[in-house]
Amino acid sequence: MLSPSLTPTSLPGSDVRVIYAPAALEHIGQIAKSEGASRILLVSDPGIVESGHVETALRSIYQAGLVARLFDQVGENPTTIHVGNGVFAARPFNPDFIIGLGGGSSMDCAKGINFLLTNGGRMQDYQGIGKATQPMLPLIAIPTTTGTGSEAQSFALISDPETHQKMACGDKKALPRIAVLDPDLTATQPPKVTAATGIDAVAHAVETAGSKKRTDISRGFSREAWQLLSTSYIAAVKGDPSPDIRRNMLLGAHLAGAAIENAMLGAAHACANPLTAKFGTVHGLAVGLMLPHVIRFNAESNGNPYADLLPAADLASKVDALLTAAGLPRRLRELGVKESDLPDLATMAATQWTAGFNPRQVQAREILTIYTQAL
Repeated sequence: MLSPSLTPTSLPGSDVRVIYAPAALEHIGQIAKSEGASRILLVSDPGIVESGHVETALRSIYQAGLVARLFDQVGENPTTIHVGNGVFAARPFNPDFIIGLGGGSSMDCAKGINFLLTNGGRMQDYQGIGKATQPMLPLIAIPTTTGTGSEAQSFALISDPETHQKMACGDKKALPRIAVLDPDLTATQPPKVTAATGIDAVAHAVETAGSKKRTDISRGFSREAWQLLSTSYIAAVKGDPSPDIRRNMLLGAHLAGAAIENAMLGAAHACANPLTAKFGTVHGLAVGLMLPHVIRFNAESNGNPYADLLPAADLASKVDALLTAAGLPRRLRELGVKESDLPDLATMAATQWTAGFNPRQVQAREILTIYTQAL
């Protein structure tokens, strides 16, 4: 029987049950066994293997009397190729359970593998919402970074290497059954990863707070996430060893992910994705750079869409301060972007799904204005 600290609990408004405890990864075998697992596909990446976290997970799985197959070839910003390779590795093993261990890339790839393993076809078939017709395997998601909140979401973000489009493939069947939040795992994050993933989580809290789709439930998640993240981010980036800082960042990122599940995002993410596709910019750096410009753009309309957090001017200034303290890029020119690139970027950004949830309507013309301000 699992100890009380390892018994999954439910957050009001979220369908993902949560285990929030230090050293929880050491008990992942028993956790999975208690959920009925016997054959586990463990999805991760080479960096997590190097950190020793995969070895810890496999040892726990075997000690629980379960069998596992490891797929550890997930790349940053997972593509349909990564997902296809994972399915190829998984199919002869015939798993009845999936564990995604790592950052958002590993967890999203685990979801993508789940789609194809259970429902067939290609990832392109699942772009949008609710395209899966068959049940999917239960999934435990274990974040090792404090950023994406993928463990709280039913969406897999998978890139098409031919079109460079980041596809959002969402289905309630893909929602993790359990999110294991083990703050010990984030202690191995390099400072650059902490800065990039942490500002991504901050952006999630901000954009969900302003989303046109926000609900009373998502607003609560956004407020709590913002409070935890905005007060802990600089200390985390500076390497503060306090367990409280790691816990705040991890829980804040999870709550921001739960807010996304209920409210979606906005123009900062729509503007960030083309920067990643065309210039190889790390997602967190791209969305962080764009966020204060989007906040100010949205505040020009009637009312303050971010009133749950701060007055818009104060919010933009606070995000500016976080970016400066972390030493993150502040201008598109720092990424190699030229003025002549902006029209194409704006056209790409206008097609991004998240643009439709921005509190102020944005099309290519408006996004070009935002990019120009950020140049």
